[in-house]
Amino acid sequence: MLAVIGAKSVDDLFRDVPASARLETPLDLPPGLGELEVERVMAQLAAKNLSAGAAPFFLGAGAYRHHVPAAVDYLIQRGEFLTSYTPYQPEIAQGTLQSLFEFQTQVALITDMDVANASMYDGATAAAEAVMMANRVTRRKKAILAGNLHPHYRDVIATYGRFNGFATIAVKPDPQGKDDLAALIDNATACVVVQNPGFFGEIHDFTALADTCHRAGALLVVVVTEILSLGLIKPPGAMGADIVAAEGQSIGNALDFGGPYLGLFATRDKFVRQMPGRLAGQTVDAEGKRGFVLTLSAREQHIRREKATSNICTNSGLCALAFTIHMALLGEAGFTQLAALNHAQAVKLADILSAIPGVTLVNDSFFNEFTLRLPRPAAPIAEALAEQGLLAGVPVSRLDPRPDLADLLLVAATELNTDADMAALAIGLREALR
Repeated sequence: MLAVIGAKSVDDLFRDVPASARLETPLDLPPGLGELEVERVMAQLAAKNLSAGAAPFFLGAGAYRHHVPAAVDYLIQRGEFLTSYTPYQPEIAQGTLQSLFEFQTQVALITDMDVANASMYDGATAAAEAVMMANRVTRRKKAILAGNLHPHYRDVIATYGRFNGFATIAVKPDPQGKDDLAALIDNATACVVVQNPGFFGEIHDFTALADTCHRAGALLVVVVTEILSLGLIKPPGAMGADIVAAEGQSIGNALDFGGPYLGLFATRDKFVRQMPGRLAGQTVDAEGKRGFVLTLSAREQHIRREKATSNICTNSGLCALAFTIHMALLGEAGFTQLAALNHAQAVKLADILSAIPGVTLVNDSFFNEFTLRLPRPAAPIAEALAEQGLLAGVPVSRLDPRPDLADLLLVAATELNTDADMAALAIGLREALR
């Protein structure tokens, strides 16, 4: 094979990889095993996991455990959906196109935006795409990232910026969410990226910030990691957001060991031609019957890469379908009721835990996730509780290593947490802090 392609050795195949990125010695891995032996090893490793459904679960930080109706999983596994791909030929893909159209409608409604696309990979890459879109719209190359933005989202945006030639100004995280973002906006600012509810759980109204951005010719990008919150709090569109980038995993999609997830993306009509991804549209055929087509799809693999609005060449279609089915099952009333239940659960849990000596509730407001300040570093406490069968929360230090955040614990409560779960967490935390 080397002779056919004109390479002298295997090493020639990797000559474009910098020496600093290569290993000098082979990986320290055990020798190859047969299929049966591998299954045994993997089973032993899996047995070490404490799964979300096997213990009281209070983890969040951008990935949330909600009840997904059995009908969702059943319907998305129908062959018509499970095996379908990009609907290039609308005449044989009407069902797929209609489901994407309904998905877009749902996203636009809950975010209070004019238009939404047919999904993206996940919330973090959607946020990065939002910044690049703001760069194109404003013809500027600087993004201000709020301190309340999820660290993973912040890092993904910075990575995109490194390779796409735009600057990111990351504000230091503040658990109270009191960033003075308006003071940082100048005539080189393409956008300000904020999160609501914030990484630490606090809720904000960014209407005034949106006005400041617009006066300076910049856009406001609002990130939502817990999309269920829009059933209860003021949507980004009502605050004057120009772009909404969100994670849709909470609706219809289980945790699934980190993916696949579902990126949501919505914007204003006037910016639609700069929106990345695909858009499914409604039309009528020659006989006047309703039909669905891909619109504004002359991008990505359809045209030269350097001319594309983004290089996201597909979407999370099956995850988007799961979202759509779950939302349809809930309906508007069910969506708002589920959001209210989540908030009530979180309020109850915050009251219980903040009553423990030495534990302080950081937030002035929250939806279904809040931050606790413990009297000592949170990571060892979380580890100790996990060993007791309690998934107590996410130490902020796991996502942001700054010393001043080491004693903070993010705790999320959803409709799946029982009173017994909350009591067990309170008892475990009290004991661990003694």
